[in-house]
Amino acid sequence: MRKGQGARLRELIGKNKPLLVPSCPDPFTARIAEQAGFEAVALGGYAMGAGTTITEPLLTMSEVVEASRRLAQSIDIPLIVDGGAGFGDPMHAMRTVRELEQVGVAAVHIEDQVFPKRAHYHREYREHVISAEEMAVKISYAAKARRDRSFVVIARTDAMQTDGYDEGVRRANLYADAGADMVMIFPKTPGEARAAPRDCKAPLIYVNSTGNRTDRPILTAQQLKEFGYAACVDAISVVIAEYLAVRDLMIRLRQRGCADIDEAHEARLEVERLIGLETYYRIEEETVERQSR
Repeated sequence: MRKGQGARLRELIGKNKPLLVPSCPDPFTARIAEQAGFEAVALGGYAMGAGTTITEPLLTMSEVVEASRRLAQSIDIPLIVDGGAGFGDPMHAMRTVRELEQVGVAAVHIEDQVFPKRAHYHREYREHVISAEEMAVKISYAAKARRDRSFVVIARTDAMQTDGYDEGVRRANLYADAGADMVMIFPKTPGEARAAPRDCKAPLIYVNSTGNRTDRPILTAQQLKEFGYAACVDAISVVIAEYLAVRDLMIRLRQRGCADIDEAHEARLEVERLIGLETYYRIEEETVERQSR
């Protein structure tokens, strides 16, 4: 098990406010993010669901753990994973924490939605949050499940969308008291986003959800810094950019019969360096290729 990623994430959050974290659907995009200089990445539910074409509500815990293992082993920076609703009751949330901790994840966020999750959550928010008290118990047991105390447990509440700002703040503070290290919230307006860090006792994570259907604000790093957020997860942008780029390529390829890509040669060399092929080439030259000559 990779040691120290939770502690490393805590250090980054302590010195970088906000810590900007892109959600990446796979090891390839996560490594690109690392190469670009990001100090942490996320494996979000929407990204996982899109990457598998299964959608998040149908993902199982074992699928999430396996995706997390592949991603965590491909990078040297902390990984934050979307643990959904903890895949059930408190004891299920405990196992979720332990399984993710075991594969090298630095943090997990668990939300106060019903389980099984509803697919239409991605379209619009409805009354599908569980009681605050039930969620607080789940967070308490998730925090107790950690073997490494530096592993970060994040409570996520969607109550600002369903029950209003005041209820979202109440839940955030209740979850912090229950043992959450951080809280992920979803304010509906710029005014609510500004007020939340003052009203909530735990360090807050804001989520920029590009193209969201509810007109929830997309905030800049400077705004988030001024408001006092500890971190920001960009949940959807990588998936959208990936879709647009590949879609356009496929259209050109189908129409022209060949891929007309500018700087393709240089890009291919960069890909090979990114995934480690240059290192493997050298190892083969020093071992099996040398022996065959």
